[in-house]
Amino acid sequence: MSAPVVLPLVDDARVLVCCGAGGVGKTSTATALALLAARRGRRVLALTVDPSKRLAQTLGVEPNRREPTAVSRERLQAAGITAGTLDAWMLDPAKVAEDAVKRVAKDEAAQQRLFQNRLYKEVSRMVAGMQEYTAMEALFGFLEAGRYDLVVLDTPPARNALDFLEGPTRLASLLEGRVFQLFLPPTADTGFFERKASELLLSVLSAAFGTENARDLQEFFSLFLPVFKDFGLHASKARALLSSASTGFLLVTSPADEAVADALYFQQRTVDLKLPFRGFLLNRSEADAAGRQLPTLGADDAQVPALAQAFAKFLPLAAAEQTRHARDASLLATLAAKAAGGSGNDGPTAFARALPTLVTGASELEGLAVLADALASA
Repeated sequence: MSAPVVLPLVDDARVLVCCGAGGVGKTSTATALALLAARRGRRVLALTVDPSKRLAQTLGVEPNRREPTAVSRERLQAAGITAGTLDAWMLDPAKVAEDAVKRVAKDEAAQQRLFQNRLYKEVSRMVAGMQEYTAMEALFGFLEAGRYDLVVLDTPPARNALDFLEGPTRLASLLEGRVFQLFLPPTADTGFFERKASELLLSVLSAAFGTENARDLQEFFSLFLPVFKDFGLHASKARALLSSASTGFLLVTSPADEAVADALYFQQRTVDLKLPFRGFLLNRSEADAAGRQLPTLGADDAQVPALAQAFAKFLPLAAAEQTRHARDASLLATLAAKAAGGSGNDGPTAFARALPTLVTGASELEGLAVLADALASA
């Protein structure tokens, strides 16, 4: 049996990022990784950018909280956690943006002017969809504070899930752009042509939306500019951390063709973005079912009609299981070769490991504990 490769990541990483298509068990795998790290005595945050509420429900914490919530001691003990701690939080982008405003705008009057700005109230809803910026801001804040040894980030089940890593570059381009500068009120340092262009833009906006709305727009950009710049600075630092050896990107897939295609796409994205891809986790797999033999029916049992009929119905199921094992074992070998040949980093060679299909009937928390056990030996 191969030496465990997931445990070193769980023990040493500061950030583990789980990516994958929808329906492959990505959130469950991310949560199981967090459970495993907490079992091993680490202070862990399970942070999900995925709007799914399953993680909060499973861990017994309320969704839509304004800050991470500690998992109860009873649930920790049920999951085998005695030394470490585990908090969970679903990203609240509006809350992250509000905290950034309070941190950057030291003047309370300026804070209130921005919060009362009609455009801010509308744009705050847009900011709630700007997960790529607020995710980096939140991640930076948690790591900078030193509150957690490990953050397990569960990304949305979409092919653009890694777009938040490119946020700093896009934000810097936006803030430095000449068009954006025209939306700011002129200052003493504003050049003659820029001042005239800004006045012209204001008159156009006033004609289109009304003078008051145009002034609100200009005030919003003026007040929110330092916050955007702060976002960009923190996002750049978080991006550097996510590119370092203390981070691991894990790509979760199932044997389904579409899921595998997404996993391979994510791997290529990590290579393109120069991120530390650590491995594939083939979930809901029977790749490790080696050694199971097709059953046989003894001569005496074959003479019993009920047993013979039951065996005849059971045999095709066993044969189908063998077929799935052969398929999954072949897929796992393909992923292992792909991982070893294209890790996209200078760290250890990336891996591919299989995780089992959880038995139905167990509670969600019990299932996650079983998955954590499987990850410990993967």
